Amino acid sequence: MRRVNGTALIIAALVATLGAIAFPVWSYADRSGTGPANLAAGSVATRWGPLSAADRDLLVKVRLAGLWEIPAGQQAVERAPTEAIKAAGDHLIVGHTDLDRRVRTTAAQLGVELPNQPTAQQQGWLRELTEAGGETYQRKFANLLRVSHGKVFGVIAQVRDSTRNSLIRQLATDANQTVLDHITMLEATGLVDFDAIANGAAATSTASPTGPPPPSGATPREPVPAGPSGDVSATSRPSPGPPGAINTGRAEPQM
Repeated sequence: MRRVNGTALIIAALVATLGAIAFPVWSYADRSGTGPANLAAGSVATRWGPLSAADRDLLVKVRLAGLWEIPAGQQAVERAPTEAIKAAGDHLIVGHTDLDRRVRTTAAQLGVELPNQPTAQQQGWLRELTEAGGETYQRKFANLLRVSHGKVFGVIAQVRDSTRNSLIRQLATDANQTVLDHITMLEATGLVDFDAIANGAAATSTASPTGPPPPSGATPREPVPAGPSGDVSATSRPSPGPPGAINTGRAEPQM
């Protein structure tokens, strides 16, 4: 009986050892449900690189943005309660008409079907704007559109960082410029409620605050300027233009 029990213990130990060795491989590399496995399962091959589910989602989001923001911009131009609202509406029309042409071209090349109607929520926003008047309309216009652009801005950045598809990479670059331009114009109305935006973002965040401690009231030490060491002859210029000016100029999309 002792010999049997000893053998059983040895076998059990071997099984446990093999299991410990195999577990990391199975749990992280091959198991469905992990990030890499989900990425592989949701991607299809194209001549421009793998097209992921997140890539396809960006195509749809860019298309949907134009479907409701172009009418919202047109309404702002037609109502024109202030020059700032009118200018923001003008940028919405021009920017999303251009971006819509680009997203339709990209989607056609990649074989992705796009929607032809805004979502129910977006249609609700348009009704809100249509039914509002005076100061209420102006604030709704500035804040509904600013919040919408802020959310898609983060999505664009994530896809631009991680996509392996060159067409999606270019579309994300174009969309980034357009969305930042619109954010800038909406903020120029002076009606954006930044407290509401910050509180809305905090309500959905699960991460603890990070960063340096709050200011103590004392003057902090001046940081050392960052720059190259030695004599470096650089010829490029910083990308940003004058404050508040976003360069949205780019080549026409190619089929």
